Amino acid sequence: MTGTDGASNLRIRSLHPPDRTDWSRLWSAYQRFYEADIPAATTEVTWRRLLDRAEPVHGALALDAATGEALGLVHFIEHRSTWVATRSVYLEDLFVIPEARGRGIARALIGHVADHARELGAPAIHWLTHSTNTTAQKLYDSVTGGRSGFIQYQLNIGAKSGD
Repeated sequence: MTGTDGASNLRIRSLHPPDRTDWSRLWSAYQRFYEADIPAATTEVTWRRLLDRAEPVHGALALDAATGEALGLVHFIEHRSTWVATRSVYLEDLFVIPEARGRGIARALIGHVADHARELGAPAIHWLTHSTNTTAQKLYDSVTGGRSGFIQYQLNIGAKSGD
């Protein structure tokens, strides 16, 4: 896929085993951005899931078409829904390296997920962002036309993230 909105030097493609180093670098930077500490064992499981075609978890990299440098990543999950007969798509993680922001890369990564959802027949994709991430919110508002009106709640039940 070639990017849009000023990202014409961009190539977005699904993850492959040789992408591990680039993916790990971006995944670590994403965790630092959100001040998250995901256990190494969970990261290993995540990587295996992203490469396993039997899993509903998918990932893609945004690459500079000229240099091959990995500039961003996206992870998304297909899931069942009680609201539609088709599968739904949840965009779980989206990250672009700081020095590449403002070039349409995040918008192109969202477009990649939307293309996947269209192929599934899903009517929409959905995602969350932190309330403090106002830069992302501006992009998301422009992509979606505004917020859905739903508020997320989370009940922590004590299970460890590596379980």
